[in-house]
Amino acid sequence: MAEQPTDDTPDLTAEEISEQKAVRLAKRERLEAEASDLGNGAYPVSLPLTTTIPEVRAKYPELEADQTTGDVVGLAGRVVFQRNTGKLCFASLQSGDGSRIQAMVSLASVGEESLQRWKELVDLGDHVFVHGEVISSRRGELSVMVDDWKIAAKAVLPLPNMYKELSEETRVRSRYLDLIQREQARRTVVNRAKATASVRETFARNGFLEVSTPKLQVVASGASARPFVTHSNAFDTDLYLSIAPELWLKRAVVGGIERVYEIARNFRNEGADSTHSPEFEMIEAYQAYGDYNTIADLTQQLIQDAAVATNGSHVVTWADGTQFDLGGEWPRISMYDSLNEAAGTSFTPETPIEELAALAEREGIEVKHPIHGKYIEELWEHFVKESLTRPTFVMDFPVDTSPLTRQHRSIPGVVEKWDLYVRGFELATGYSELVDPVIQRERFAAQAALAAQGDDEAMRLDEDFLKALEHGMPPSGGMGMGVDRLLMALTGLGIRETILFPLVK
Repeated sequence: MAEQPTDDTPDLTAEEISEQKAVRLAKRERLEAEASDLGNGAYPVSLPLTTTIPEVRAKYPELEADQTTGDVVGLAGRVVFQRNTGKLCFASLQSGDGSRIQAMVSLASVGEESLQRWKELVDLGDHVFVHGEVISSRRGELSVMVDDWKIAAKAVLPLPNMYKELSEETRVRSRYLDLIQREQARRTVVNRAKATASVRETFARNGFLEVSTPKLQVVASGASARPFVTHSNAFDTDLYLSIAPELWLKRAVVGGIERVYEIARNFRNEGADSTHSPEFEMIEAYQAYGDYNTIADLTQQLIQDAAVATNGSHVVTWADGTQFDLGGEWPRISMYDSLNEAAGTSFTPETPIEELAALAEREGIEVKHPIHGKYIEELWEHFVKESLTRPTFVMDFPVDTSPLTRQHRSIPGVVEKWDLYVRGFELATGYSELVDPVIQRERFAAQAALAAQGDDEAMRLDEDFLKALEHGMPPSGGMGMGVDRLLMALTGLGIRETILFPLVK
């Protein structure tokens, strides 16, 4: 059986890593020198594969100890453990999905020269091709009795201890090591792919078309956020990385694509924490002749379908072992009503800002840009957010913080907007879209005034979008949801775990 290090195995020092690299580079040189004679080298372009490690494990799930199959295969994997003895060498080969098989290299099967080359050239971390019969060892381990082997790719740096947990810093900065070592990391990549595929399937069932919108833009618009600025040499002008695809998708609705969505890369030059990343992936969709209620129904369906795709049911199991039920109909609560109930207040959209500021000061809440809506939202987060135990749509926001949203049909001073909270964080947001070009221009002007007062997140006026809107956009519902945050809700992981290669300093 292959030898396996334990948690007590010491980490290599920088000097030891440098020494190992020098030794491995020498082995690489030897393999390259032998390439013309032996036909392989350190990095052969192809190998005579007949199957994979997962396929062999699926074919032989319960071989009895010391059993042969007569099945001769050619497969490859990364050497993650090995033990060399006099006449028999053992190695555990790992495939990309984490499944393993043992390779047994014996004097009787490969001959003295090949066995000696294995001992001298094969290191932990190398990718190795082995050919031979599938058997079960005397200890009952599924194995390949090797009759021929080749280096598939020589690793010139050693692997970390496979039985010792990597630090979070290493996991984030060297995700490839995390993927090699940790099942949770591999499963998260798979779940993200399953969730994204599920989102596309749900949209397709509901008649939505997927499109792509520009990521380099003349005007940074579509959300309240600070943009990244770049420069185009070809046009000799500054451009902005997309902060949201909203205004482009609305142009598509104006043009007659009445159910449209995009899974877009967005960039916001803001802080990074456990729920925010400067670069992130977002689902955004618009449905003509819908409103914020119909788009809430769609969003619930998207998330519940993704839960089934990744977990097999609406009850998801997080990385820490706890479970969370995403099933059933999710409650919808009023922002103002729930705040008043929790804080013992009677705030309305007409409440003077001085009353809001007084409560914020008593509670130690600092509001950076003191307008009515910002106070209401900050106070709501302080008094209500942490009390939500189920996925909850928080409805009807102040008008001055939602410049692209339609006025509420019956409540003055608020707009038809919801935020969806799951596990204490905002997962998605939805709207009855503002389609009146006159009011939209007024809202843009108000945002411009905020920008002039120093609000870096205020929206910029987009004349081209207003021109499109003036050609007539049907009443519509719209939504946006971060893919990274969707994975957080499905897995219980932090945002840096759900992003395969997150941006770090």
